[in-house]
Amino acid sequence: MKISYLLLLFVPLSLAAAGLHWGAALVFCTSALAIIPLASWLSTATEEIAVVLGPSWGGLLNATLGNATELIIGIVALKSGLVGIVKASLTGSIIGNLLLVMGLSMFLGGLRFKEQTFQPTMARVNASVMNLAVVAILLPTGLNFLSAGIPEATLQTVSVAVSIVLILVYISTLLFSMKTHAYLYDLGMAEMEESETEDPSKVNLWLWLGVLAVATIFIAIESELLVDTLEEATARLGLTALFTGVILVPVVGNAAEHATAVTVAMKDKMELSVSVAVGSSMQIALFVAPVLVLLGWALGQPMDLNFNPFELLAVGVAVLIANSISSDGSSNWLEGALLLATYLVLGITFYFHPA
Repeated sequence: MKISYLLLLFVPLSLAAAGLHWGAALVFCTSALAIIPLASWLSTATEEIAVVLGPSWGGLLNATLGNATELIIGIVALKSGLVGIVKASLTGSIIGNLLLVMGLSMFLGGLRFKEQTFQPTMARVNASVMNLAVVAILLPTGLNFLSAGIPEATLQTVSVAVSIVLILVYISTLLFSMKTHAYLYDLGMAEMEESETEDPSKVNLWLWLGVLAVATIFIAIESELLVDTLEEATARLGLTALFTGVILVPVVGNAAEHATAVTVAMKDKMELSVSVAVGSSMQIALFVAPVLVLLGWALGQPMDLNFNPFELLAVGVAVLIANSISSDGSSNWLEGALLLATYLVLGITFYFHPA
């Protein structure tokens, strides 16, 4: 939390850089650094409010706002017409959570504990859901790639229909994990409750609602600065828009979750760590991406599920290796290193990708 306090200094600094026209690169960097503590405070406020609301409503709130930062950045970029950046950040968030976050968690946790375990049944269910998500975003791209002359309007209609299906699947996963098969997630919930030492009666609900509102407002402001300077700044820094969207933007938006997953893994709570990493990827694929498609349709922006084929290949690789490693319900430092190595290889290829 001390780091969050220090990084908050970049909020006024980024506003000053934008107001005084200190240059796109500086505005971009300072706004990106400013989003990190704001996302952390938003996450903390959500968790505190969830303590008051109780397991059911609190779990629903966490599930809904778990990727609020990525959703806000996506909406701002969508309004600015940067559809390619939106799509890249979505695929980057999935890749980052499955490879970077889970990889760091397994690697650092494995250095302290020889072997860590988690629910294999839960891992298999999550794997099936992620496989569905990959297929769902692959088919519209395949339709456009393999069928000549598909009108943009048709592709948009297909994407909207698929997005509605994905949102229904997301609601089904919430019902499955919180109601009908909650016992499969009991260990993870126990670890989460164990990490929450506060008495609900001692939580200042109005204070944390205020923190949630202020953090959301400032994330929206900083996202505007980030998006407005993104193209010019990345060009000055020698980076492509694809690399920025897939690697840099998701790291900024997911910083709070990265810290949470790694911290609990080093406390030998791998069940909770895997839930954070995989759960975030599922939410991006089943909720955030479909919502952005529907918003793009409503705003008249050509946001669809027709992704860059190389992005889809990277997502498929991430899901394949993450499912392979997590399917047995145990992890060690070598498996974490394998996930990190895969992320590094993908990062290198995205850096040199000409798009």
